[in-house]
Amino acid sequence: MKIAIFLVQSCFTPQQQKKLADLGQTVYVKDNKELPLSELLSLAGGAEIIAPDPDPFGGFEKVKAPLMKVIESLPNLKGICLSTTSFGWIDLDYCKKRNLPVSNVPGYSREAVAEHALAMLLCLAKKIIVLDRKTQKGEYKKELCSELKGKTLGIIGLGNIGSRVAELAQGIGMRVIACDRNPKQMTGVEMKSFDEVLQEANAISLHVTHEDSNKNLISKKELAKIKPGALIVNLVDRDIVDEITMAESLKSGKVSAYAWEGNDLENTPLAGLENSVGIKEFAYYTKEALANLFQILTDNIITLANNNPQNRVI
Repeated sequence: MKIAIFLVQSCFTPQQQKKLADLGQTVYVKDNKELPLSELLSLAGGAEIIAPDPDPFGGFEKVKAPLMKVIESLPNLKGICLSTTSFGWIDLDYCKKRNLPVSNVPGYSREAVAEHALAMLLCLAKKIIVLDRKTQKGEYKKELCSELKGKTLGIIGLGNIGSRVAELAQGIGMRVIACDRNPKQMTGVEMKSFDEVLQEANAISLHVTHEDSNKNLISKKELAKIKPGALIVNLVDRDIVDEITMAESLKSGKVSAYAWEGNDLENTPLAGLENSVGIKEFAYYTKEALANLFQILTDNIITLANNNPQNRVI
């Protein structure tokens, strides 16, 4: 059996590497840089299991097309083990047609991303990043900030990460409301409709799944409903927010500030706006989260090789 892992071998512990090697021929990428399609196809050639990561395919915003080329080139492929919790970057419909099980790594970065979301919310409220940018340019001046205690945080998507954000927000004295497509109950959290969250929240944190159906979830109609001066944090996927309308809302002050992650921070209407805090994707990147990730991924590959795949998306 050949297993193609689109991650650097040193990411895995020696014990994990041995377990994977015991399954058959295991190949890895040399580094996490974007690779041309020819190298992706060469690495994967003849594989029965692949473990793709977005980076060698060009990142989340570019991965889907080259990954499809790789999958289509593998007639003996028996399954796919994603290296992320999100799964919107793979064509699940195609995988269903070929009866290919797809697994993800659920929950590995819960604490990391939840803490990051709260950190970004604090940065927006306290204008920390905006003031640092001005200070670095020699343009520092005092900015009137706001406190989060007593304010209402609206969480859209009360899943694994969203529920942890709710706990952390309550810890600093925020009232927490939330909506989720599946009815839930959580101590200290008031469940509301999507529209009610938009209308009542002073700050909004997005934690929906990364999939096509959530594209432009926050667009012109939704932004018209939010409280003036709201803070918004999006650590899921930039496509969830209509960036043209968001830029207009930031300029008008309808949205006080917006924090988001992406690979391309320049080719967007949000670029250059003082109250748009765009950063490269790294919310998940902690020692603890990565240790969780590679253990779950190793287990996913082993169980798939043994015809008993776990953590299946499909």
